[in-house]
Amino acid sequence: QWCRRLACLFKVPCRLSGSTRHRSPWLPRDRRTILAAATRWHHTAPESLKCAWQLHGDHLELRYANTLMRFDFVWLRDHCRSASCYNAKTNQRSLDTASVDLGIKPKAVRVDETTLFLTWPDGHVTRYGLEWLVKNSYEGQKQQVMHPRILWNAEIYRQAQVPSVDCRSFLETDEGLKEFLQNFLLYGIAFVENVTPTKEDTEILAERVSLIRETIYGRMWYFTSDFSRGDTAYTKLALDRHTDTTYFQEPCGIQVFHCLKHEGTGGRTLLVDGFYAAEQVLRQAPDQFELLSKVPLKHEYVENVGDCHNHMIGVGPVLNVYPWNNELYLIRYNNYDRAVINTVPYDVVHRWYAAHRTLTTELRRPENELWVKLKPGKALFIDNWRVLHGREAFTGYRQLCGCYLTRDDVLNTARLLGLQA
Repeated sequence: QWCRRLACLFKVPCRLSGSTRHRSPWLPRDRRTILAAATRWHHTAPESLKCAWQLHGDHLELRYANTLMRFDFVWLRDHCRSASCYNAKTNQRSLDTASVDLGIKPKAVRVDETTLFLTWPDGHVTRYGLEWLVKNSYEGQKQQVMHPRILWNAEIYRQAQVPSVDCRSFLETDEGLKEFLQNFLLYGIAFVENVTPTKEDTEILAERVSLIRETIYGRMWYFTSDFSRGDTAYTKLALDRHTDTTYFQEPCGIQVFHCLKHEGTGGRTLLVDGFYAAEQVLRQAPDQFELLSKVPLKHEYVENVGDCHNHMIGVGPVLNVYPWNNELYLIRYNNYDRAVINTVPYDVVHRWYAAHRTLTTELRRPENELWVKLKPGKALFIDNWRVLHGREAFTGYRQLCGCYLTRDDVLNTARLLGLQA
């Protein structure tokens, strides 16, 4: 369109077929240069604006499906899906990337309505579907999210009336499992009802979606207020909102809780969507959000109780984001286990404290708190990379069991059922 406007302005006929270009010899050299640049775009068909491409010195520029994409020539050669470059049976690359000439350029380029064809200097032909390029380009990725979510506060979650899944449906049908996983992916929490209140049955439940991650707490653990471990969680005290295992280099992805018995009062579980709170910080104070996503901190767990001797250290920012689209994927928030701050210079640390205060204020807003009374038969799965949990103080005997799950296996199960994860 802008080419036509230039042509109209200069009163020069100009066609966009790619191969036909009309220039007026009486135009000044600078105007002829402008027109030449304007007509370098090649289109899949005359007058077609669905797809257009333009070669530059080190990359190919492609406009398709309302997306303007730029592809490095080495990238285009490296990602070739031909039989000699890519094993379609194993979905693995066969081409030796280090053998590709870093100065490589295509000898010929052609685009039809659905496919980009590149012929390389050695005669090898690479074909890419245009839809595949949109999906896998940097520009396309910036417009997508890795994990679709519904951010929530207490009222949003209640109004959504997210259903629990019956244990039998969960264990015996793909439909029940898929419904559970869809709830979990969208909200970061999901419930299974009518579970037999034993550790063994809870283990069967967990293994339906993932391998169980064995940690310093064992494989399946019982959870009572006997202070059998050097952790505040093994008391009757209230616990403020937090994520678990922040002192691991890779915090555990999913946590499973199942209350087996409680003879007493209190003990409700607190749930807060950390991503919802972080989103409020991003809107109100983007500079503070950025600081929380870049400043590395240590979290530490030191334990010397009975036969348990551990010293764990995990390093990372409070907020972890994908750099290409700023999508948040992990929150590491635990005021109990945060170690001495010695990774931040003095002129940054005060600003970090201010940013941490802003996030903490959002996390502690009463309207963001979802309180749930766990009871025998009701198992709770928590996305430990997203949802913070806590507990009110309680009286009497209270026993929970649970475990950690490997995040990769949960997401794998979801993808095999056709969910975006």
